[in-house]
Amino acid sequence: MTEFTAVVYDGPGTEPRFDTVSLREPVGEEVVLRMTAAGICHSDLHVVNGDWPYDHRLALGHEGTGVVTALGPDATGLEVGDHVLLSWFATCGRCPACLEGTTWLCSRSTTVGNAAPDGGTPLSSPDGVEVRPYLGVGTFSEYVLTGRRSVVKIPESFPADVAALIGCSILTGFGAVVNTAQVKIGDTAVVVGCGGVGQAILLGLGLVRASTVIAVDINDAQLEGALALGATHALRGDDPELAAKIVEITGGGADFAFDAIGQPAVSASLPLFVKQGGASVLVGLPRRDATAAIPTWPVVAANQRILGCHYGSSNIQHDFPLIAELYLSGQLELDRLVGRHVPYSETITALFDLPHATGGRTVVDFAA
Repeated sequence: MTEFTAVVYDGPGTEPRFDTVSLREPVGEEVVLRMTAAGICHSDLHVVNGDWPYDHRLALGHEGTGVVTALGPDATGLEVGDHVLLSWFATCGRCPACLEGTTWLCSRSTTVGNAAPDGGTPLSSPDGVEVRPYLGVGTFSEYVLTGRRSVVKIPESFPADVAALIGCSILTGFGAVVNTAQVKIGDTAVVVGCGGVGQAILLGLGLVRASTVIAVDINDAQLEGALALGATHALRGDDPELAAKIVEITGGGADFAFDAIGQPAVSASLPLFVKQGGASVLVGLPRRDATAAIPTWPVVAANQRILGCHYGSSNIQHDFPLIAELYLSGQLELDRLVGRHVPYSETITALFDLPHATGGRTVVDFAA
């Protein structure tokens, strides 16, 4: 057993806190990591705010990178000391989707139930209450146990702050453009929401050389940042003439409109932004009980499509190395998505600061 500190949350009506937890030894193909950096993401805030309620104690955090400290007897291709990218969506490797290569559709992933690969939890608490790692990882912890299928080795020199963001926001935004929408050179796009995922979408659109890219947000600072990341136009989301302006700028509507927020009103508005045969891409995660009154006439009459995007429609064993190589070759400037760094002791404060944050993503530095 290894004892260390984690950010623990007991559920609605409580506050997240730093607490001591214990981690069992890895078995099978499991891998133990010492965390070096973690991203501060809205998905954890959704849990704390009650949008995604759970009835068990959680070790929060789901985005990060670390160094291998221990390996189960069946974990191959890694050594203690290796630096790795970490995915919160562990695939089973056996269901029809995994066997077909569409791993983002895995139907037997244990992580969605906040569990280790064996379906249980590797963590224990001094008071005897079960602790489950959020989305199977719980990256706001000094150590993480996960499955071999959830990690991809990277060079030791790879910046930890960039690596921390690849496993969620970057992969989701990049994959939304490249995999889900399959945007082509010269296509036009609208990106609604210019936070972490929206910024990754913008970089992805730049990579594939989209032409007109319209950023939409209600925060002027975020819009300025979007222009710096390659958007050709910036419009306020509360503009009553928003749809008309988008249609005018694009000459009839965009090829693609991305909802990077997950709010029903945003999702419902996307068909008004796209052209005949265009597609609305729902990327941001909503509340579990959310519904959107999407205008069906433009969808049917204009032969539009509505695409759901889970985890960037990505296979991490392919897309993690691809993103890393694009970054290392200078084709994908992921450093531009990194904002401020905070020490581990300020993780909880940074999480509650998210609604007011602007600019790049906040990264927890475990060595600070």
